[in-house]
Amino acid sequence: MPKLSKDQLFELINEREDRFPKSIRLDIFRKLSELPNLSNKTVSKILDSVEDAYLRSLVEPGEAIGTVAAQSIGEPGTQMTLKTFHYAGVAELNVTLGLPRLIEILDARKNPASPFMTVYLEEPYAKEKEKAQEVQRRIELSTIESISDDITVDLALMQIKISLNDVLMKDKGLKPELIIEKLSKLKKGEVYNKNNDIIIDSKDLTIDDIYKLNEKIRDLKLKGVKGITRVIISKDQELDEWVLFTAGSNLPDVLSIPGVDPTRIKTNHIQEIRDTLGIEATRQAIIDEATAVLQDQGLDVDIRHIMLVADIMTQDGNLRQIGRHGISGEKESVLARASFEVTVKHLLNSAARGERDKLRGITENVIIGQIIPLGTGTVDLIMWSGYQRNNKSIKDV
Repeated sequence: MPKLSKDQLFELINEREDRFPKSIRLDIFRKLSELPNLSNKTVSKILDSVEDAYLRSLVEPGEAIGTVAAQSIGEPGTQMTLKTFHYAGVAELNVTLGLPRLIEILDARKNPASPFMTVYLEEPYAKEKEKAQEVQRRIELSTIESISDDITVDLALMQIKISLNDVLMKDKGLKPELIIEKLSKLKKGEVYNKNNDIIIDSKDLTIDDIYKLNEKIRDLKLKGVKGITRVIISKDQELDEWVLFTAGSNLPDVLSIPGVDPTRIKTNHIQEIRDTLGIEATRQAIIDEATAVLQDQGLDVDIRHIMLVADIMTQDGNLRQIGRHGISGEKESVLARASFEVTVKHLLNSAARGERDKLRGITENVIIGQIIPLGTGTVDLIMWSGYQRNNKSIKDV
């Protein structure tokens, strides 16, 4: 039996260009070209099987894809846990998982309950722990409170005394000179080092002012990225490289840190992805995050249902939630909006504006008892009895 060359294989696959899309044809070609000793008959059988599987996977015209997607995600959602678990073997970080996380994603929350990032590194930072720790120190936020044992206010001398912790200072790569420089920029009195304690002499301030200064000093940023309170370094055994896990998220600032691989960085903060990388990346993030949440719980949901939800949340270029403040509250139909939430408010507002319901959707047709425009309801049949009222033949009409 003659063997097919790559050109012959390509031509054979492209003979069916009207039967399935280009992406599938290219995928078939890529996989079959790796197999040895393929004959014309074998390839034809494989293509018949692929075509059959493709046709069976297509959605029937008039199918209620929204209802099916809602059912497919909602029903397994009832089996999900309501707890917060540790993240991916990193015991120090708590991350929201299960149903609360799925609700967060679908509600398009601006601030997730436990934002975190997975930061992959470029060479040589990924292979050497010392280099990876350099990036860790650049990212982790260091404040005066986080590197001091105690911060006290002496009202008799009108001074603030900061007792530095030498171990924490060394770990974060900080020196007293940097702290004095940062505090001097506040211009709230003389700043100097006395026996490894930083003293702020503020004799010109009132008691109220010195207490306000004390609160401000505690949160004064010395080093790192705003919002990243903790960075854990861990070895990825599969990739054989060091990876950083952060408590807190700040995608735009972390992307600019030297040593960070911008092509592999991940965050669970979907709104940040929208603002930094755009709506296409946001759509993919919704799909990835929702799929990961369901898989973590051992639930198998067809990705097409999740893709449909992600598509409708991002279809107009903005990130919208599934809810009355988003997609469900923006329906054209008055009755559909009223049936979802705050019924009286919707009906009164619509009546005041003189809105007209065109009864194009499912909910509003169910309410008034009409056939819904789905399945067989999408088709209108006209029956001809042979003659019309004026006795003309059907051929004459």
